Amino acid sequence: METTTLKVEGMSCGGCVKSVTNVLSALPGVAKAEVSLEQKSARVEFEPGRVTREDMKRVIVDAGFEAE
Repeated sequence: METTTLKVEGMSCGGCVKSVTNVLSALPGVAKAEVSLEQKSARVEFEPGRVTREDMKRVIVDAGFEAE
């Protein structure tokens, strides 16, 4: 397992945090996603062979937010 942190822009409430957490958690290979509204970030524990940072960014963008 590896851990990465992504910057997430566009979140304004707890519902946004829940949305980002849900889309990340649904990705195959993601073990855990901790999303922080205050820090505008998502800390993701994942299996490198199954999911990439690009996959994570894509689902965040698809959910209506910006990811770096």
